[in-house]
Amino acid sequence: MYDPVLLKTFLAVAGTRSFTKAAAQLGISQPTVSQHVRRLETAVGRILIARDTREVRLTDNGDALAGFARTILAAHAAALDYFTGSATRGRLRFGAADDLALTRLPRILRHFRQLNPQINLELTVDQSGPLYRRLKAGHLDLIFVKRSVGDDDEGSLVGTDRVVWVGQEKTMIEPGEPVPLITYRAPSLSRQLAIDALEASGRTWRITCTTREVNGVLAAVRAGIGIAVFPQSLIPDDLVKVSNRFELPELGQVDFTLMSNPSAAREPIEALSSAIRGRTLVRPR
Repeated sequence: MYDPVLLKTFLAVAGTRSFTKAAAQLGISQPTVSQHVRRLETAVGRILIARDTREVRLTDNGDALAGFARTILAAHAAALDYFTGSATRGRLRFGAADDLALTRLPRILRHFRQLNPQINLELTVDQSGPLYRRLKAGHLDLIFVKRSVGDDDEGSLVGTDRVVWVGQEKTMIEPGEPVPLITYRAPSLSRQLAIDALEASGRTWRITCTTREVNGVLAAVRAGIGIAVFPQSLIPDDLVKVSNRFELPELGQVDFTLMSNPSAAREPIEALSSAIRGRTLVRPR
C-alpha cells in the first residue's frame, strides 16, 4: 500500500515541476518533500522524478504513478466522506480562463462533480482579467486564471509555464515584414505580453485577427493568417512553436493561479482547489 501523504507530495511536485513550489503549496519544508519522494520511489522500486539543475520532470514511471495516485487519493477521500457523513455540500461559482480548457481541467471538473454530487457547481469561462474583476465584485467564489509571474502574492500557485509564439508548420513571415498577430481583445495578458515584447525588440507588427475565445485564436492560426502566443504546455498537436524560426522576442512566463473569494463558503472552495492542485493539468509533450 502506498502512503497517501507521500502520494499527495508526489502530485504536488508533478503539478508544479518544482520541489520548492511543492513545499510552499503543501506548507512543509523542501527537505521533507525530497524525503517523501525518495520514500515513494523506494516503495515502488522505480525512479519517478528526473531532476537536474535546470528542470524537474516525471519519468515514464512517474507519469504512470501520477494517474494511479490521483485515483487512490480520490477513492480515499470518497470513502472518508461516505463513512463519516461529511460529504461537502453547497454552491460553488467557479471561473476558468478559456484557454485552460485545452488542459485536463474539463476532465478534472467531471471527476470532481462525480465525487461531490452535493456541490452545485456553476461554471463561468472568460478571460483572466474579467474573471478577476468578477471575483473581486463578489460574483464568483473561485477562479483559475493566468497571471504574470510575480504579479503579487495573492492566490495559490498551481504551476508556471513559458509563453511562446505559435503557428502552423508552414507559417512564413518575410524578413522585414510586420509580424501578423492573432490575439484576444484587450485587455488580455497574452495580447499585452506579445505587443510589449515586439515593441521592446523593435519589431513591427499588425493585428490580423482579434477574437474573444481560444477557439477563435486557434481557428485563425490554423487558417494561416498569423501567429499567436500560448503557454508552451497548451500548444495543440497540429501547431508548432515558431519563436526561433522568425527570431521573435522572448515572452517570459505565466503563473496558473487559483484565487478565491474570502467571504465565500470555504468547504466547496477547498474541495475543488485540492482537486485541481492534486492532478496533472497537462499531458507530457
